[in-house]
Amino acid sequence: MRISLELVLPANYRVGDILAFHGRDSEQVSERCVMPVETLSQSLPSTLEKALIWEGYPACLGIQFNGQTATVVLDLDMSLAQSSRAKHAAQWQVNLQAMVRRMLGLNQDVEAFLFQYCEHPQLGGLLQQRPNLRVPLSVNPFEALCWAVTGQQISVAAAVSIRRRFIQLLGCLHSSGLRCHPSVEQVAASELAVLCNVGLSKTKAQTLIFLAQALACGQLKLPQSDDQLLDHVSAETLRRQLLGIRGIGPWTVNYVLLRGFAYLDGSLHGDVAVRRNLQLLLARHDKISELETQQWLAQFSPWRALVAAHLWMLA
Repeated sequence: MRISLELVLPANYRVGDILAFHGRDSEQVSERCVMPVETLSQSLPSTLEKALIWEGYPACLGIQFNGQTATVVLDLDMSLAQSSRAKHAAQWQVNLQAMVRRMLGLNQDVEAFLFQYCEHPQLGGLLQQRPNLRVPLSVNPFEALCWAVTGQQISVAAAVSIRRRFIQLLGCLHSSGLRCHPSVEQVAASELAVLCNVGLSKTKAQTLIFLAQALACGQLKLPQSDDQLLDHVSAETLRRQLLGIRGIGPWTVNYVLLRGFAYLDGSLHGDVAVRRNLQLLLARHDKISELETQQWLAQFSPWRALVAAHLWMLA
């Protein structure tokens, strides 16, 4: 079964940022990203393919970027004739559009952010280098949770390697050849020793299993906000819930709020790259502490996480 739609992209949309985020794994186990080099005669479209679980079925999301439009196709490994759930196809198309808009950062009001801070003495120059920067999001909040827990206190390369083995171990195979990121139910049913075998520490494996089980039984509920940004009240409610779970700290929560829900006001002062690049931006010889970074980011609320995203791009 196939669902398709087209989206109009803003002027000067930064496709490369989306492909860089989803193309972190060079072995392309779960995602394929292609950004052709332009030639004198033609410019071929860039593409993103990503396997995921959609309404319980293995699916492959394909997005083709061509100028000011994005053609979106969702291929599900199911038969239209065999599945009674196919009657929901119209609603699935609505849900698909909301999900992809969120993934691509199309709901982020970056124009208002730029207007407010383009002349800031420290940040203004950085914003003018990348005025259209949007934050790419994970396909769903659970995937953002898994990545954030996996990436705690290790390098991006190490986290990518562990994530790859995690998907290979638990993710089901789509007919495209890509593997879907494991679902809540798959992780909830996992054994601790098995998850540790992919490179997760015991604490991280325990945290992932607990999160998945809490979500599966309804003890933990994630806000449903595909069509809009997460508001402050919902963000703070989720923050309190997540901070009550062993193995989850402020950095993990703020990263999940950003990559899972497009909440742009999380303070990522605990992020090593944010602090390092802030030191570059301010031309400081000495390292900048978490407290100093937190205080500097505070002036940009409710855009603190978007400022962090600009700092990530500095180097």
